[in-house]
Amino acid sequence: MLKGVFAPIPTPFDDNGEIAFDRLQENLSRWADTRLTGLVVLGSNGEFVYLTDKEKVAVLEATRRHFPGDRPIIAGTGAESTRATIELTRRAADVGCDAALVLTPHYYGGGMTDAALTRFYHDVADASPIPIMLYNMPRNTGLNMSATLVSHLAQHQNIVGIKDSGGNIVQISQIIDGTPDDFSVFAGSGSFLLPSLVMGAVGATMAVANVLPDHCAEIVDQFYAGNLGKAVELQHGIIEANAAVTSRWGVPGLKAALDLIGYYGGLPRQPLLSVTDEDREELKRILTETGAFR
Repeated sequence: MLKGVFAPIPTPFDDNGEIAFDRLQENLSRWADTRLTGLVVLGSNGEFVYLTDKEKVAVLEATRRHFPGDRPIIAGTGAESTRATIELTRRAADVGCDAALVLTPHYYGGGMTDAALTRFYHDVADASPIPIMLYNMPRNTGLNMSATLVSHLAQHQNIVGIKDSGGNIVQISQIIDGTPDDFSVFAGSGSFLLPSLVMGAVGATMAVANVLPDHCAEIVDQFYAGNLGKAVELQHGIIEANAAVTSRWGVPGLKAALDLIGYYGGLPRQPLLSVTDEDREELKRILTETGAFR
């Protein structure tokens, strides 16, 4: 059963827009010294939609090679077609990834009925050598996987969990209530980590965990230790930083935050633009108040 705190890592690029594998290795070494359970590679924060298939496999392979083998790596393998998703999922398995996070296909959104999504996920799960996690990201896809659909898909033996980034705690609660006990429900953002845990979620994959990994892990630990007051205090402590690297400045903000605290963030891949100098100063203030520089 997948559980714990996973950081959805960004893909580092050099000044020419090429993947900076040396910088990736440096970041991985630092994340390995934190309390993170594992990593998500090629998620939304990994700018996976801007990578070629060859680049995706290379990033997965490098991450697995340079991150401790006893800590799980979840690979983002969702694509618009079933065929492409299966192919990338198999490649992720070949390089040693432990599970695949599969985003809903969405370009032909009108055709992505529950029946179509059921067929898609069943076909992928049937063909996959590794467990499948569903990925609900309505803000980016324009599609929301209902609790009813997720509960149905959770009956498949190789569909083992979901990352829900929708932020609807009612829906998350319904998913938890309607799925088997060994189905892993992950909060998809730090903004609703603790509420999700209270309702029965077992983990999270969230952008802010790249920047405040131990803080995020401590929220989970304090909750399971029965120290709800402390967990609430810690949850309040990440709200502004979480917004800064998600809804406010997105991937460019996350990369700028990593640069500020000593990791390598670097440039986003175009057409995304870096944050302005003014925004960077505001981001530095937020990180300082959050304790990211301690």
